[in-house]
Amino acid sequence: MRFPIALLAHRGFWRDKIERNTLKAFTHAWAEGFGVETDIRDQDGRLVVSHDPPVGRDVLSLDQFLDLYVKVGGRTALALNIKADGLQEKLKSALADRGIGAERYFVFDMAVPDALAYLSYNMPCFTRESEFESPPALIGRATGVWLDCFHRDWIDAEVILGHHRAGRQVALVSPELHGRPHAGAWSCWREAARLIDARTQGGTLMLCTDYPEEARDFFND
Repeated sequence: MRFPIALLAHRGFWRDKIERNTLKAFTHAWAEGFGVETDIRDQDGRLVVSHDPPVGRDVLSLDQFLDLYVKVGGRTALALNIKADGLQEKLKSALADRGIGAERYFVFDMAVPDALAYLSYNMPCFTRESEFESPPALIGRATGVWLDCFHRDWIDAEVILGHHRAGRQVALVSPELHGRPHAGAWSCWREAARLIDARTQGGTLMLCTDYPEEARDFFND
């Protein structure tokens, strides 16, 4: 039985941390059929892929990233973590120029004023809910929820199912992204995925993880 978990490889599918947010890591992720979470910011007027403020001109450009996605990414999901304000027009244009529709990506992690601008551009936005952000901002207007657990595993099946019943997409942030063990959370979330599958015969949860290969085996056994 396959459970409805779509996997987002955190900054690509990498073996060594130095490979994160590189074309190699993204190519590996898409070759395995995984979606990708990555970081978007600006540098001297151009959009780039970088978690931290970029230095030098060798930073991967958004154009390079999206061109590779169109070539090898198929229709896997793109979770675009927005690291700077005011990128809406350039980002939407870059996506539209390549025929990447709203069903294939979402943006998240912006400040509320910036999120409102994305909504005005009709771009799919996820709001973040965590042990520190509940209820999350703009929950009535967001396409989905980025469910995060910074210090403790507070996300149970009822939290996930509640968002699902409300018609929201759900992306779960695996605890290893914050330096904690993931096994307990994964076991709980697999049960939630099973309940969603039994009730709807479909629907999709997403899991953002540093271990997409392990997650594929665990959730789809």
